[in-house]
Amino acid sequence: MRLSASIFYGLHRPSECELRLYLRAKGVEEAKESPYEEVLLQLGQRYESEHLRSIGAYADVSEGTEEERVQRTIELVRSGAPAVYQPAFRISVSIGGQSLVLTGEPDLLIKEDGGYRVRDVKISRRITEQDHPEILLQLGMYGWLFEQTFKQNPMRLEVLSGAGILEEVPSAAVARAIGELERIAIMLTGKADPVSPVGWTKCGGCGFKERCWNSAVRNKDVATVPGVDEGLARALYGEGITTIEGLLSHFDESTLAGYQRPWGARMQKVGKAAGKILRLARVIADGKERVLATPAIPAADNYVMFDLEGLPPQLDELDKIYLWGIQVFGARPSEYLGKIAMIGPNGDREGWEAFLESAQSVFDNYGDVPYVHWSHYEKTKLNAYIERYGDRDGIAQRVNRSLLDLLRVTQNAIELPLPSYSLKVIEQYIGFKRSQSEYGGDWAMAAFVHATEAEDEGKRRELLESILTYNREDLEATWAVLRWLKSKQAS
Repeated sequence: MRLSASIFYGLHRPSECELRLYLRAKGVEEAKESPYEEVLLQLGQRYESEHLRSIGAYADVSEGTEEERVQRTIELVRSGAPAVYQPAFRISVSIGGQSLVLTGEPDLLIKEDGGYRVRDVKISRRITEQDHPEILLQLGMYGWLFEQTFKQNPMRLEVLSGAGILEEVPSAAVARAIGELERIAIMLTGKADPVSPVGWTKCGGCGFKERCWNSAVRNKDVATVPGVDEGLARALYGEGITTIEGLLSHFDESTLAGYQRPWGARMQKVGKAAGKILRLARVIADGKERVLATPAIPAADNYVMFDLEGLPPQLDELDKIYLWGIQVFGARPSEYLGKIAMIGPNGDREGWEAFLESAQSVFDNYGDVPYVHWSHYEKTKLNAYIERYGDRDGIAQRVNRSLLDLLRVTQNAIELPLPSYSLKVIEQYIGFKRSQSEYGGDWAMAAFVHATEAEDEGKRRELLESILTYNREDLEATWAVLRWLKSKQAS
């Protein structure tokens, strides 16, 4: 069996899943990478090239057959080359009774007194066990490959992060990587598919989502019930309870509340979440929504729909909002007031100031109307920008006081026969239609990055307009859900 250091990415990204590795090993076809993943790859390659230009003389081992590259790497290290780009390692070992061929290609070997540093270049800005265990495991495997090849440890394992900081990877990562390789090898040689419960968020960016998720929905798998986390699903599977029907027939609220399931390194009772889980299971089993209470939507003639689009830290050092979307709906609707914050030294601040101007114009024309958003993202980012740039005339705090989280309103008012309470799922449930065939947060981020780099002005305008259309329809979808909710009354 051949395993490369990239195996850890397959295990942990976009979420930890052994089944993903198993399906790939069996040659099961998966969906192509999303536009967002493609953008990350391009940016990573560019960042690596920029760093390469800064290190001085180096030997390039990126071309040739695997055998040629492995031998060239050995020769260069033994001759004391100052730096080696794209070195190649291959060893044959036995781990846990499994005969393995292990390969790895770190970005660089850097010479220093007494030996070599093993270095990788990543655009990720947070190289931690919580954020990116796959990076630490990959460097651990590189360290082991180096030690097995040259019979000495590398001087240091390190990652150049997207923040431009050389982060040292602890030597303990080597032992952890060996342990993970043993687990992976045993799993891949098993005769049965590994158990890996589905999850709406867990499966979201996976190329096997359609295969796994659709099958789970058809079979009414217990893991498709909102609130049934992976630990609970695994515990239930162990009891032979794999379906929603099985959950409902085995438990009432009291017995499920006292049920112990894995929670990190310990066991924990399901507790007060049990009632909600069982109610949602019944709703999904019946296929009928259940109104719990009249939705708590304040009476108003007009409402502002509020939706932000942001770049994650690996794409922008500020964790910036690139589109501030607002529009008034109701008795006296406004035009779309979305503002894009362009790339540049002042783009982020200018986007914030443009948003404040739009918000002020809404207050001037409508007074203190509710600002309706979906989930906590808008509130979190609003507070972050107040701290980052200040709050001219208290406009942002005025918005803050007017916020209405429509997701929380929905969750408190109605139980839906759906696997998720995301806006995209609920808008489809109520029949909202979009004009674009491609849309979504990841798609919009990719389109924005392409727009900022487009040399053709016409192409840039086309991309930016498609992003604005996506955001405008997010606002329209939020308004559609609000109106739908207002039609619901508790019986």
